[in-house]
Amino acid sequence: MKLRFLIIILIIFLCGFFLWQGIYLPKEGVFLEEKLFLVKEGENLFQIAENLEKEGLIKNRFFFNFYVLIKGGQDKLQAGEYFLSPSMNIAQIARKIISGETAKMTVTIPEGFTIKQIEELLGLKLPGTDLEGFLFPDTYQFQIGVTGEKVVKKMRDNFEKKFTPYRNEVSGAGLTTFEVITMASLVEKEVQTLKDRKIVSGILWKRKNNNIPLQVDATINYITGKKGIKVSTEDTKIDSPYNTYKYLGLPAGPICNPGLESIRAAIYPEDSDYWYYLSVPEGETIFSKTLEEHNIAKAKYLK
Repeated sequence: MKLRFLIIILIIFLCGFFLWQGIYLPKEGVFLEEKLFLVKEGENLFQIAENLEKEGLIKNRFFFNFYVLIKGGQDKLQAGEYFLSPSMNIAQIARKIISGETAKMTVTIPEGFTIKQIEELLGLKLPGTDLEGFLFPDTYQFQIGVTGEKVVKKMRDNFEKKFTPYRNEVSGAGLTTFEVITMASLVEKEVQTLKDRKIVSGILWKRKNNNIPLQVDATINYITGKKGIKVSTEDTKIDSPYNTYKYLGLPAGPICNPGLESIRAAIYPEDSDYWYYLSVPEGETIFSKTLEEHNIAKAKYLK
């Protein structure tokens, strides 16, 4: 009787150890690079376990099935792509798939990027209209294989979060969000420092309110796709609603997606006696009070 009892205890111990090592000891003891594993929509526990074994991520599908079943997670497994490694144990792999911890990529959208540049960076087409200016530049985490719709939603939601604290001040100043973001996009593209952006914002608002063409070179570059601080006389004659040499007021819309610093500069412009400014190749901004001073600066710095 006593021997039988000891045998039963030994069997239980061996079974427990068998299950423990199968679940908590990874297939490979050394660290191996993670790879993408796809859980397709509609796949059940047993199909997922079979695929994990085929991909060499687990030793035996039995242990994965057993662990998920005793955890009651068979109906919680989520479709998606996951970064998994044979150096992860079954408990770690299962928890990742149950919690939906899908593979993500970290992407930084620089301030001043256009929609076209964002699409090139992400390698996908962004759906929708009137997006320019309203996709907030920031560092984002997107799921691998993310759709354009989800990218737009995340970036638009971030824009709303960042801009909402200023809405009352914008409307109180008699401006629209569209006008402010359009101005912010000009400031973003024209100058580099916060101090210069505030002054340039003041100059451009003043020129607009006095029916003087804004003559912002960045709007010409937006039309032509060219880069650089000099634009040709021929390009300034292009017939486009974005041409601030040809048409009074703000361009037809934002010319890039401005950062918060430029947005704040557009909302809180700095008054000055300046009516003109010039960006030199080294990044410095030269301000002038008269057209004569401005022409002298152009002759000096834009040779």
